[in-house]
Amino acid sequence: MGYRSLLSVVLLIMLVSPNTRQLVGALNPSLYVIVALLYLGTSALLLGSLAGTWRYNQRMLFAVFLVDIAAIVLMSDASGGVSSGLPVLLVITVAASAVMIPNRTLATLIAALSVLAILADSAWLILRGVLDINALFPAGLLGVLIFGVSLMVQFIASRLGRAEELARIRASDLYNLQRLNEQIVQHMQTGILLVNDRGRVRVMNQAASQLLSPGYPILTEQGRQLADYSEELARQFEQWRDTGLHRAQPIRVAEQAPQVIAHFRELQPGAERETLVFVEDYSPVTQYAQSLKLTSLGRLTASIAHEIRNPLGAISHAAQLLQESPALAVADRRLADIIQQHSMRVNQTVESVMQISRREPPRPEYILLPEWLPEFVNRYLDTLKQEAEITVDCSYRDLLVEFDPENLRRILSNLLDNALRHSKMATGRDVARIEVMLEFSKHQCLVDVIDQGEGVTSKDQSKLFEPFYTTVQEGSGMGLFLCKELCEINHADLHYCRSSQGESCFRLSLNQRAL
Repeated sequence: MGYRSLLSVVLLIMLVSPNTRQLVGALNPSLYVIVALLYLGTSALLLGSLAGTWRYNQRMLFAVFLVDIAAIVLMSDASGGVSSGLPVLLVITVAASAVMIPNRTLATLIAALSVLAILADSAWLILRGVLDINALFPAGLLGVLIFGVSLMVQFIASRLGRAEELARIRASDLYNLQRLNEQIVQHMQTGILLVNDRGRVRVMNQAASQLLSPGYPILTEQGRQLADYSEELARQFEQWRDTGLHRAQPIRVAEQAPQVIAHFRELQPGAERETLVFVEDYSPVTQYAQSLKLTSLGRLTASIAHEIRNPLGAISHAAQLLQESPALAVADRRLADIIQQHSMRVNQTVESVMQISRREPPRPEYILLPEWLPEFVNRYLDTLKQEAEITVDCSYRDLLVEFDPENLRRILSNLLDNALRHSKMATGRDVARIEVMLEFSKHQCLVDVIDQGEGVTSKDQSKLFEPFYTTVQEGSGMGLFLCKELCEINHADLHYCRSSQGESCFRLSLNQRAL
């Protein structure tokens, strides 16, 4: 439409310009002016109202090109026919129709009508005596040129159309492949970060966001420095970039976060030196190593249990017989009590180790904590030989968790045993408290077992869950280790912390299933 408007304006200017006036409108200036103005009007109309639809309507395009042919032929007639040179403009019109009209029959019809219009106008001018018979020859040559241009442009446009369609399909396939790759990367279990040479994170997937910054939207995390997530991770990255060597070591980005391990790969050599950082959850590796350790422990206990229990039973039985002797002195009776007491302690240790070695896979169930916890506490208090005070604080009426009920009983029983023991050592009273909270960012339920004891020192906290480690003389050192193992096989977590009021607390993190 822009070409038509510009052409009509130029043709009008040629009529009024002194230098070009003799070239156009010589035979009939009024006809020339009228046609040029109408041509300009139709161009403005199409440009203003039909710009959004005419390109996709073949009938409208056909009508537009017919108007072009009629206008050019009429202005050519008013200017002297073929000799004026205006019919050459039909070559552009025919070429444009071959490009814009996909139907090759219609495009060829435009060329045929253009040739017929030129020949008819030339014949009309010959009959009027304006031109002689020799004018038919250039008109015929122009017709051949128009047909040739039309056929050639149609062929080229067809090839270009197929190439454009192929390019569009390829672009669509590439876009779909790119989207597929993005979805694969985003849903991978391995965290992936794209880090530039200055340690700034450019792109990260969902797994990396959950491992390094859980609870925050992934879009807000991109663009930060690697050190903002973990100083140790940034240090390993700097060391690898400077030396090219990396010894993978587990790191913890937060106090309660799982351990992760990082690997670095240079994306491509260049000035940017962008690096792919692969971050993986180290918990499965730890669990596998723990499984191997427990398997070895089970084999060891199976081989020595009989050797320990037989002499231990003989020692315990002999101590009992000594205690029953009336001639036993008071001092010797005290020694027999010590033998009996420590025999029971050794037997308890062997029982705990064998209990771990032969544990069965968990049988998780949905547990409604507000109902289950008070019932468990009542049963636990019934089994105690002394008076104790245990309170339960759970304000979530419909809180469901997924856990093996028997494993949960054993865990809470061990934790309450410890809580009551340490509370009595510090205050002289057997008191403990169970509090239930929700951590919405991780979809977890937190069960805190709180005591009134003095707590665990920072240097001892790292050893709490090691086997055979205990801070009391009568303990076996296997209770917390057993609790930790039972939590791991139920996909839960157990750790020591301080409550909101600074009290000693063991926190059990369970998977929340419903509210």
